[in-house]
Amino acid sequence: MPSADVAERRASFAEPLPPMQNFRAVRATPSVRTNRQLAGDFLALTFELESGREVPRFTRFEGEIPIELRGAAAPSVRRDLDRLIGRLQREANVPVRAARPGETAKIVVEVLPRRTLQRAVPQAACFVVPRVRGWDEFRAARRTDTVDWTTLESREVASVFLPGDVSPQEARDCLHEEIAQALGPLNDLYRLPDSVFNDDNFHTVLTGFDMLMLRVTYDPALANGMGQPQVAAILPSILDRLNPAGARKGPPPSPPTPHIWSEAIEDALGPRGAPAYRRAQAARAVDLAREAGWHDTRMAFSLYAYGRLTLADQPEKALTAFLESYEIYRSLPDAQIQAAHVAMQIAAFTLSAGQAQATLELIDESLPAVRAAENAALLSTLLMMRAEALDLLGRVAEARGLRQEALGWARYGFGSDRLVRERAAEIAALAPAPPRL
Repeated sequence: MPSADVAERRASFAEPLPPMQNFRAVRATPSVRTNRQLAGDFLALTFELESGREVPRFTRFEGEIPIELRGAAAPSVRRDLDRLIGRLQREANVPVRAARPGETAKIVVEVLPRRTLQRAVPQAACFVVPRVRGWDEFRAARRTDTVDWTTLESREVASVFLPGDVSPQEARDCLHEEIAQALGPLNDLYRLPDSVFNDDNFHTVLTGFDMLMLRVTYDPALANGMGQPQVAAILPSILDRLNPAGARKGPPPSPPTPHIWSEAIEDALGPRGAPAYRRAQAARAVDLAREAGWHDTRMAFSLYAYGRLTLADQPEKALTAFLESYEIYRSLPDAQIQAAHVAMQIAAFTLSAGQAQATLELIDESLPAVRAAENAALLSTLLMMRAEALDLLGRVAEARGLRQEALGWARYGFGSDRLVRERAAEIAALAPAPPRL
């Protein structure tokens, strides 16, 4: 019976899991945007907070920046922090290093239980604050101007707080974004296609764009206390020197994203609100993006969000939205990882329909971008789906080996053995039973 075939394939998930996979050193690819566009991005990231409040002056650390790791950190956290420090030194020329025993650090990374973090900042997976060294100082200062970024004259000390009871990938993602914001840009912009400084969360490790923004931040031509006009005046020469490939003609910087669209997206994807309300807000975001005439990441992300929220009740509408989103992302020169996320959603449809070859084509086009982005959760999911498609084609031995690789990546991406097995079972349940040979 077909059900016996499915049960037999799932039985392997109860066996001991393979060792956790880890990414090797990868150097990010440079941004493809012009220096004129990059200058606009830098100013928007540096002189405004996510809330919309203006930052009155440019600030950064001076001199060496020792980073201390505190708390019950898993070995993967120390390994990923060391990798991040190395990348920041090589790719952004930022003078960070691991703090020596007993040394006073300028950036403290403290690992705490997730419940403890969310009691203080309920909707944050992790966060960074200035002027405090560790959790106790933060708790004492949390409702004061001490932790207000807009009051800084320069950066002397900052603390990053991240959860210790999450997957290795989630902890690493927190390290990248929060340490980057401790060092430099404070804002997030939905219009950025190739950056962790974007609330769409498609990029989870620092990109070539991000490293360039940090390299500009620590360029000797800038200084603490500069206002936006001063920085804007000197940015073109800095970027032409650091990024000569961007010194060409091109479109102007993208206009700011209207708050009405951002609010619709945040309501759609936030934790509050009934499902019908969230779907309506996603539809509103799509409508606002169409009215604005966007054909960029914001239009594609609106469609992706709408597809995710309609998937359970209206799968036909969801698939239509995913297909349009996929084509937009594929048309952009720097949105490959976004396209891969949408491809995973489409591949779930093709796999469920028994369209093995279509599934393989979607996945094989996506895998290089996913590996480059170091997204183990997405990589493992795509490899599991690819294994199911291979089973449908009768390539059973190849599927078995691929499934073992996928489970190794899943241990990094999802964390606990229970979550790894649940994910594998979910993917196996998508595919119809393979034919008996």
